[in-house]
Amino acid sequence: MPALYVMIPAALLIVAIAVYIFFWAVDSGQYDDLDGPAHSILFDDQDPNHTAAVDDAKSDKPQDKAPPHA
Repeated sequence: MPALYVMIPAALLIVAIAVYIFFWAVDSGQYDDLDGPAHSILFDDQDPNHTAAVDDAKSDKPQDKAPPHA
């Protein structure tokens, strides 16, 4: 029974700290944009080195088109 005299206030203190941290996170903008970071990985800018290599590979390809028949 004497343990309850310590455990109940300790549990209330932990809950109070958790509620304080939650409201601090909301006030500081932690939950403002939940979808933006998840979508930003899908629409990320291309690496300039990769883009340059793809462009070079396309320009180095021989033309496979046959000349038009007269």
